[in-house]
Amino acid sequence: RGSWAGKNKEEIGAANMAAFDACDPGSTPEGGESLRELRTRVYAARDDLLAGVDPGCACAEVSHLWVTRCLLSEALDLGPEEMNGLVVATASISCIDYCTKTGKRTLHFQSFKPEAGLVASRDGAN
Repeated sequence: RGSWAGKNKEEIGAANMAAFDACDPGSTPEGGESLRELRTRVYAARDDLLAGVDPGCACAEVSHLWVTRCLLSEALDLGPEEMNGLVVATASISCIDYCTKTGKRTLHFQSFKPEAGLVASRDGAN
């Protein structure tokens, strides 16, 4: 977020927001993390997490929207420019299976939101 932290869309500017929404790597605000840097950090953290999981066992990662989009885009073989189009509902569950032998990623479901009596989000994401 860098220099955009605490600003609304109007203060950031329409051109900057359009570039960000298009996942343009050049749209990183000063002091912020680029999409490329975010993906690198997310994949390294995921690899560290999986290294501690025995084959055949499961683990869970709880994350924010863009971290989830990073993981989903990789599982779906989507480029960074397509990440913004991935729908991820607030407080939803996505399931990706990673094969440690082949490196294959299998997306079982994306943005599943069980009816658990949760109140609808104010931003309309769910």
